[in-house]
Amino acid sequence: QVPVGTDIRGMNILGLVLFALVLGVALKKLGPEGEDLIRFFNSFNEATMVLVTWIMWYVPIGIMFLVGSKIVEMEDIVLLVTSLGKYIFASILGHVIHGGIILPLIYFAATRQNPYPMTVVGHSEHPGALCLISPCSVSSSATLPSMIKCIEENNGVDKRIS
Repeated sequence: QVPVGTDIRGMNILGLVLFALVLGVALKKLGPEGEDLIRFFNSFNEATMVLVTWIMWYVPIGIMFLVGSKIVEMEDIVLLVTSLGKYIFASILGHVIHGGIILPLIYFAATRQNPYPMTVVGHSEHPGALCLISPCSVSSSATLPSMIKCIEENNGVDKRIS
């Protein structure tokens, strides 16, 4: 049976996000009394970022062995190489079009500034402008620690904002 409409069961993500926002505002409103819980959540966030970083370093090894086992099972290796080559070419072409044309166009439309010095040098005269493009370019939450570090160190964005 295929679930339809409201029959889908799962987490209420919107409710969770709304609760987190309201809790954050309430803790800030408490002032010094809420600082302990705010420090707890900041520490919890840092610990989560460390875990994600560890996962980012070890997952490629697991994926390598999964892919390796499938390659060993293949009967026609030429078909595999040609199909993989087509996929890699299409993927690189898509990344070049997206990163070299689409994202700079979005940046230019939002800021009316040349986007290419920012991408070449790694920072802009307006560090906050990178925040307009960053959410678009993140393909996975696994890249979040790297993006946050880059935004804070290279573009001078305040830690509270990033």
